[in-house]
Amino acid sequence: MKKLLIYLGVIVGLFVLLFIVNHQSEKAKEEARTSKIDTATNEKSKQLYGVDAAKLKPETLAQLNDANYQNIIKPADLKNELNAKKDMFVYYFQTTCPHCLVTTPVLNPIAKTAGVDLKQLNLWEYEAGWNEFKITATPTIVYYKGGKEVLRMEGGISNNGQPGYSEADFKKFFEDAKKK
Repeated sequence: MKKLLIYLGVIVGLFVLLFIVNHQSEKAKEEARTSKIDTATNEKSKQLYGVDAAKLKPETLAQLNDANYQNIIKPADLKNELNAKKDMFVYYFQTTCPHCLVTTPVLNPIAKTAGVDLKQLNLWEYEAGWNEFKITATPTIVYYKGGKEVLRMEGGISNNGQPGYSEADFKKFFEDAKKK
């Protein structure tokens, strides 16, 4: 009986030791990830998302310096703009959305040529935005006039046989919105 208790004690002790080692390992990994974030990345994160880089998902961190994703709007700022009854275009995207990754580099120059300030809301980081702004798919562009939605375009650019919109469709969307 004593031997059985000793063996059980050793087994329980090993499990406790494994738990402690695993916890320390996870903590070390998180500290290593956080320490790898340089000052410039942290500043960019604060500028675009208003938070330290360590609080962003890794996919968003990788996209911080991408020229196509530099007009980020935070949900609170968007709500303030809409409550102030502003006219605005908002592009809802996700960092990991393959359709967004193909659409954004095509869409941004079209918006710029059309004279549109296309704000970008990242639903990968701001998941509550799906319900809050009634988004069902990404990418989605919404035009708000006087703080109210008046025009919406869901879906991305057609690519490699995938259905979607043409560049002309996006140009027409911006033109139609400006007429409303």
